[in-house]
Amino acid sequence: MKISQFFVFLFITLFSLACHGSAPGMVGTSAPDHQIWDALLKKYVAPNGDVNYKGFISEKAKLEEYLNLISNNAPDRSTWSKDEQLAYWINAYNAFTVKLIVDNYPVKSIRDLGPSLKIPLIKDVWHYKFFKIGGQESSLDEIEHSILRKEFEEPRIHFAINCASVSCPPLLNEAFKADIIESQLQRVAKTFINDTSRNKITKDRIEISSIFSWFKGDFTKNGSLIDFLNQYSTVKISPNAKVSHLDYDWNLNE
Repeated sequence: MKISQFFVFLFITLFSLACHGSAPGMVGTSAPDHQIWDALLKKYVAPNGDVNYKGFISEKAKLEEYLNLISNNAPDRSTWSKDEQLAYWINAYNAFTVKLIVDNYPVKSIRDLGPSLKIPLIKDVWHYKFFKIGGQESSLDEIEHSILRKEFEEPRIHFAINCASVSCPPLLNEAFKADIIESQLQRVAKTFINDTSRNKITKDRIEISSIFSWFKGDFTKNGSLIDFLNQYSTVKISPNAKVSHLDYDWNLNE
């Protein structure tokens, strides 16, 4: 190939990539349908959030089909709405968490997977890069902290993503969807905060999930922690209520 022909080819290639925003298959021009995930959740997750992992294993091909859809259709921030992106990332986190358990089942706790996976130089299982988004290796930690917490500044995501453990907010038995995500986030926030097995709330004393300690900054950007809780709590909490945190149960949520 002559030099002049090479530069013409290079120009055409770069122009094509610029027009499409990225290489083919890396970014989805429209948000994917979450119907496969929705059907699996309705079938294998109880209303209280208990997960039938053996059921997911029996339909692993369907789960993988959905995960491939997610992997190959990364959000296009220039064309997707904020709600479409938020629903995508919450569903991705939850679906890949289920995959992690399914691929290593049976397991007593997700935290046991760090040593068993024998992956060197990772802090814990959440830093394990076992899937790709838009061709880039990624981890659950990156979705939660680098994307959901950083880009959306939406504290209710902590009640929407599930870490496969008893003390985690229950896995919702339906997929998050852009057109109803506001009502879904409101529902999971109210459900979790008023769940007496995860939070014990009275007017003058509250024993609450460690989530409110680990991510306190996310809940106090527009007021105190009690201000936040009072938006959803059925019990009106006194501003001077004594606050303590419950131990976290990391046993598998099945």
